Amino acid sequence: MITKEVNDWIKKVECGNYKAEDIMYEFSRISRYLTREELIQIKKKLINFIK
Repeated sequence: MITKEVNDWIKKVECGNYKAEDIMYEFSRISRYLTREELIQIKKKLINFIK
């Protein structure tokens, strides 16, 4: 299950509140606690945001 912290990170990325370095740092910090399925779900959300 994706946590509130991850959802907050996704919202900040979508709003452009992060620099690229900060995005990757935060993702590396939270990604170690995510399952493969959660990572795939996050990927789909971000891909849909880009389109």
